[in-house]
Amino acid sequence: MSAPTAEEPWPVRTVARKIADWVNRLGTVWVEGQVTQISARPGTGTAFLTLRDPAADVSMTVTCSTQMLRGQEPPLADGARVVVHAKPTFYLNRGTLSLRADEIRAVGVGELLARVERLRRLLAAEGLFDPRRKRRPPFLPAKVGLITGRASAAERDVLANATARWPAVAFRVENVAVQGALAVPQILDALRVLDRDPDVEVIVIARGGGSVEDLLPFSDEALCRAVADCRTPVLSAIGHEPDTPLLDHVADVRCSTPTDAGKRVVPDVAEESARVRQLRDRARRALHGWVDREVRLLTQLRSRPVLADPITPLARRAEQVDSLVERARRALLARVAEERAALTATKARLTTLGPAATLARGYAVVQHTDADGTPRVLRSIEDATEGTALRIRLADGALHAVATGDREGEGS
Repeated sequence: MSAPTAEEPWPVRTVARKIADWVNRLGTVWVEGQVTQISARPGTGTAFLTLRDPAADVSMTVTCSTQMLRGQEPPLADGARVVVHAKPTFYLNRGTLSLRADEIRAVGVGELLARVERLRRLLAAEGLFDPRRKRRPPFLPAKVGLITGRASAAERDVLANATARWPAVAFRVENVAVQGALAVPQILDALRVLDRDPDVEVIVIARGGGSVEDLLPFSDEALCRAVADCRTPVLSAIGHEPDTPLLDHVADVRCSTPTDAGKRVVPDVAEESARVRQLRDRARRALHGWVDREVRLLTQLRSRPVLADPITPLARRAEQVDSLVERARRALLARVAEERAALTATKARLTTLGPAATLARGYAVVQHTDADGTPRVLRSIEDATEGTALRIRLADGALHAVATGDREGEGS
């Protein structure tokens, strides 16, 4: 048959038949998934169930014999993990694809735990458990987002304990399925809603205790990665203390129980009030102690002589200044008297040695001129040669010229 064209298209039956041929050539396959819906009507030989991929929103219809379904031990229930050996079948009339199962194996707890452990190692290797990426929840969040089962004990525990500790706390509660096939998709939707809410500052995911199968959704890879990508800090409160789903390692804070989450998400108003009182008392004591120390310091400063009687040091300094001024005056007067006495003595010596004193005693000062015209003082009359002209200064200051040959004075 030639390829279809717009002028010669294939009819629907031909396309359906070709698809069926392609599917039939696939053969039998082993498929793992989670059972979400089981339908086995009485009186019918075929049972229907839906097999869902836990990590993605993908599901397929599986058909099997009612006898095989009822022979499962333990009986299959919603949320159970199974491995199915089936052959893909395409039904021409309905145009649907389903799996015709000839064997169904329930995945045991040991196998589930082994798979969880492999996923744990994978997420740890990627750094999703690294404490450095965990964020500290706010001390007092404006609004708390709570993801939990509807009317569950976990919801009551969280709300009751948080309200008892801080009555004004506000919650936004998102009720979801916390076990079974619908748990992971609903939790993911609620997580996205709360993470986008700007008023929600912290998110709590809470569930009470249960079996390993019941808590399996909280070890789902998609949920762990979604929590790791959240911008809002997430608190995990799943099961009891021994229960440690992978969500506990990815969340920013692990709470042992929902009750513990209610206590850790908000502070205790009584404890905080007592702490405020203690801090106020400590501040008051510290302030009083500081004031007392400063008062004592001021008292000590005021008791010092320089501050107790500030005039006396000034008066003492004034006395010292007056004394120094008097000493300076005396020293200056003594120096002036000293210099005056020295000047008087020098003047007396000059007077004694000068010609005026000689004349005052009745002596004369005789000057003569040598033959070469050099003026000289005559020490005695015998020293003068005959004919030498002399100048004699008498006591009255008059000059007389005499000649040595005359031996008597003659007015000049």
